[in-house]
Amino acid sequence: MTQGFSRRGFLTSVCAAGLFAAAPARANAPLRSLRPAARGEDLRLRSLRTPEDLIAAARLDGEVGFAVVTLSSGRVLEQHGAAIGLPPASVAKALTASYALDTLGPGYHFATEILITGAIAEGVVEGDLVLLGGGDPTLDTDGLAELAGMLREKGVTGVKGRFLVCGSALPYTRSIDPDQPEHVGYSPAVSGLNLNYNRVHFEWRQGGNGYQVSMDARSETLRPAVHMARMGVVARDVPVYTYRDGGARDEWTVARGALGKGGARWLPVRKPELYAGEVFQALAGGQGIALPAPGVVETCPEGEVVVRRESAPLRVVLRDMLKWSTNLTAEIVGQTATRARHGAVGSLRESAEAMNLWAREALGLSHVHLVDHSGLGDQSRISAADMAQALVQIRTRLGLKPLLKSFPMRDAQRRIIKDHPIQVHAKTGTLNFVSGLAGFADLPDGTELVFAIFCGDLDRRAGLSRAERERPEGAVAWNRRAKALQQGLIERWAVLSGS
Repeated sequence: MTQGFSRRGFLTSVCAAGLFAAAPARANAPLRSLRPAARGEDLRLRSLRTPEDLIAAARLDGEVGFAVVTLSSGRVLEQHGAAIGLPPASVAKALTASYALDTLGPGYHFATEILITGAIAEGVVEGDLVLLGGGDPTLDTDGLAELAGMLREKGVTGVKGRFLVCGSALPYTRSIDPDQPEHVGYSPAVSGLNLNYNRVHFEWRQGGNGYQVSMDARSETLRPAVHMARMGVVARDVPVYTYRDGGARDEWTVARGALGKGGARWLPVRKPELYAGEVFQALAGGQGIALPAPGVVETCPEGEVVVRRESAPLRVVLRDMLKWSTNLTAEIVGQTATRARHGAVGSLRESAEAMNLWAREALGLSHVHLVDHSGLGDQSRISAADMAQALVQIRTRLGLKPLLKSFPMRDAQRRIIKDHPIQVHAKTGTLNFVSGLAGFADLPDGTELVFAIFCGDLDRRAGLSRAERERPEGAVAWNRRAKALQQGLIERWAVLSGS
């Protein structure tokens, strides 16, 4: 028992949160018999709401699967639909992070390099200059500016040959999930050379002669204009956005009726190497380095590396990925791990299957079939029992828990409850009419629970058109009810674990 917090006080605080049924007793029996509790606690334990009651109250339809294990003993405390395979959504990133840690190690660094194919004579490269991506998913415009500054320090002022860009470290994927709407920034292209999470910043303002629009690669300090992505304002109401591959650029249009007076959003980039090359050309020019227009090559020529920039250690990259749930980072680190294990990477789906194989062999899972590393594809499946089992092993072997962000407990009005006695560190996952939560719950008496909860109304999700997938009617309310169910289950388990 932790100092200053009694078990009776804990039960009282949980009761006040509304976890115990205030309605008359129900006819259904509990999932497990409860041992006689201390006097004064028996009524609370016996009136604890069953999982069936909590699930019914959530009104989610579809399927709900969960499993919870006591870490110290490995005992399954409770489960429901635990063998049902459901989409994990971004909970899959916890497996991806573990796959990368186990394969690459927490100290791994991604590198972006500049190499030259000829000597430097009076500041001019006699051959070609190549911007070579090493898969860094965190490279941004400021990072490219650092590379340009480092190149200037080498005395480079120009190049006689070509300026080439290469992202061959990883295979090109046009969109993480092609079933997503074309304009959503969370499903960009993937390559071995990525910039600003492969998103371009689109901004518009209404003026006297219509709309002024801009496309740039902004960062904290810089806003270089981008020409490889072009936006046209069209007199229509729907669709809001259209995309066309223009060969040398991404061609977008936007409906004038949807713009209002002004605004901004990030759009996905479908030509990441060209994007990075154009931005680097502009930044190099600002350093007094004259470069020709970039040319994309699939095979990097041999040459001398003159500038190298490394990412933060993998552990930091993964911590930020789990905090912000960045899909591009998950796909990059997953594919990089596959390349390290197998020497090459095929498609994104093939890399996901390599991770599935690792999960079966290293973690003993049986109900896991992921189609990507981010969880964005709704064809991915994993059972709650397998996810909980994976987390038990990951907890002891790979130290994932400190990388997971805190999951705050909330009251009936969704306000965060400060100093709640249950501390949860977990990965959330959300798609339209799909919700997941998996992680660790620390109780006041020192007990640590490992859990996975998956909910999905897959029929309702399947009925959405592609255009409806960004903001479908009813999805926000459904997700709120799913989160309330998740919290209700965690608080129930906190009481059960001490019974």
